Parts: sequence; C-alpha cells; structure tokens
Amino acid sequence: MEKMLKKFKTNVVVSSLLCVVLGLVLVLWPGLSIQIVCTAVGAVLIVSGAIRIVSYFTAKDGSMYSQINLIFGIIFAVVGVWIVIKPDKVLAIIPIIVGIVIALHGLHNLQQAVELCKDKYDKWWIALLLGILTVGFGVLLVCRPFAAIDTVVMLIGIFLIYDGLSNIWIVSRIYKNAKILKQEMEAVEVVSREIEE
Repeated sequence: MEKMLKKFKTNVVVSSLLCVVLGLVLVLWPGLSIQIVCTAVGAVLIVSGAIRIVSYFTAKDGSMYSQINLIFGIIFAVVGVWIVIKPDKVLAIIPIIVGIVIALHGLHNLQQAVELCKDKYDKWWIALLLGILTVGFGVLLVCRPFAAIDTVVMLIGIFLIYDGLSNIWIVSRIYKNAKILKQEMEAVEVVSREIEE
C-alpha cells in the first residue's frame, strides 16, 4: 500500500511540476508563437495522460479512484495528441480546452478533499477550497475567452502554475495522512498482540 502511495505521489508531483514549468514559460514569455504554445500544452497533456494510464496498469488495484484516474489519463492524452497534430485549428479554442482540463483537475481535487475528510484530516477544507478555486478558474477560461492572445497565454500560464502547486499540496497532505493512519494501525496491532500475550 505504501509503495503504491509513493508511486502515485511521484506521478502526480512530476505532472504537476510540468504544469508549473510550462505555466512559468507562458507567463514570462507570452509573445511566444501560439503554435509553440499549442505544442507545449499538447505535450504536457500527453505526458500527464500517459503517467495516469501507466499508473493505472501498474497499480491494478481496481479502485474507483484508479478507474477515474485512467479516464482522465485517456482524455488528457487524446486532447494532447489532437492539439499537437492540429495546432492551427486549436488556436481559437485553446482557452476552452485548457479551461476544461483545469476544471477536471479541480473536480479531481474535490474528490481528494472528500477522501481527506473521510480520513479525518483536520485541514481537509483547504483541499476543498483549492478544488473549488481550480474548478472556478477552469470555468472562467471556458466562459470568458479573451481577445488578446498575450492575455490568453499569460492567463493559461497563471492557471497552470496554480493548478500544479495546488495538486502538489493536496497530494502531499493525502500521503502524510495515509502515513499517520498506517502508524496508528500498526500501534493498535502491537497493543492487541501484547494483550493476547
């Protein structure tokens, strides 16, 4: 279980750091060719999707979370490939695509917040707020596309940075809480053995 959690944490942190790096590039150099931006966004989505798909097949735990992760992975990979192959057709709708992806990440964060609440983590509500904010950012990009391409690129960059950092924070809390629960269970087992003896 701990090995699977470590692998999950590593996968999410790697894909989240890719989001942050891409976000920084977009914020610092908004004048980049939109074709390069499209290709970069597509590549990040492909890598993120591939990580989730590989994670599903290596874990093979059959949990609902694992299955949802697989669905997200397939969606990210397919959208990423489409963006890389047809960047010119994606130009007008790239904010909407990125908005949908960010909103999906937000929904995923909300699910993780519920898990933290079930595990009695006292700051689960921070994960909930981060999830709501992430969904809000995604919906904003979908509903309010901006005319100036530099503005779009910078906003996408800001949202990607936020999404990556919030994902890292939430996953670190899940991992920490799981370790605490494991230690508590081990302590109970030790006490039970002592009583039996």
